[in-house]
Amino acid sequence: MSQGQIVLVTGCSEGGVGNTMCMEFASRGCKVYATARKVDKMNNLVGVPNIELMALDVTDSTNVVSVVEDIITREGRVDVLVNNAGLACFGPILEVPVDQIREVYDTNILSIIRTSRAVMPHMAARKSGTIVTIGSIVGEIPTPWAGVYASSKAAAHTITEVLQMECRPFDIKVLLICPGGIKTNVAENASARFALPEDSLYKVYLDTIVKRMWASQVPTSLTAEEFARIVVDKTFKKGAPFYSTMGSHSAVFALFKWLPRMWALNFMWKTYGKVTPK
Repeated sequence: MSQGQIVLVTGCSEGGVGNTMCMEFASRGCKVYATARKVDKMNNLVGVPNIELMALDVTDSTNVVSVVEDIITREGRVDVLVNNAGLACFGPILEVPVDQIREVYDTNILSIIRTSRAVMPHMAARKSGTIVTIGSIVGEIPTPWAGVYASSKAAAHTITEVLQMECRPFDIKVLLICPGGIKTNVAENASARFALPEDSLYKVYLDTIVKRMWASQVPTSLTAEEFARIVVDKTFKKGAPFYSTMGSHSAVFALFKWLPRMWALNFMWKTYGKVTPK
């Protein structure tokens, strides 16, 4: 039953799935707290019924606690937490600046612990609540040129799997959603941050790195709205499976999990490691 549920979603800037999930939750009668580092990144949500906007930096533990406590004070509870905030990152894994890697890990991994830790005591006291992590199929099978992002999602998956077990004594439901390609601005945002070093060993691979960067934005990708409907359905469905995957390439990646690991990695290298003759 979604009516009247209090929902906190992280990473809700316009153009991403967090934004559309907020609208989908709100359309079903939930009271939604949409968050992003900068509130003006969510201007399209201003005035939408059942949605409140709040500034939240998921890399700041003090800010996370403050925002959750504010919602608890206003509403008395948080019924659903959606850990969606994330940064994409592309480039040869040994050439991505360490500061950038640290930022990705802080946003994609540690944020899940911060936000879940903040809501957990309140959910445990009520023996009720749902925590949703938005992962990625590359957290299951990595690809070249996305090693930082893939490794961050792999860690997010493991954290969520452990959280699912450790939340059982308190009747808190935990879900892991691992999408493939979804039509969002993720590649556009990542391309703005991407640059090969001047002395890169991989300059001849630039075209295929760019190909990998935009691999999620294909005609078969789900729209963000379609993805949001699926996630919200699963959030409120009784007996929903812990793990779900959907979106472009998701069926292929699911198959690869059953094949020899090196076969899958070799396939990924053949797909994204081919140099185009000039």
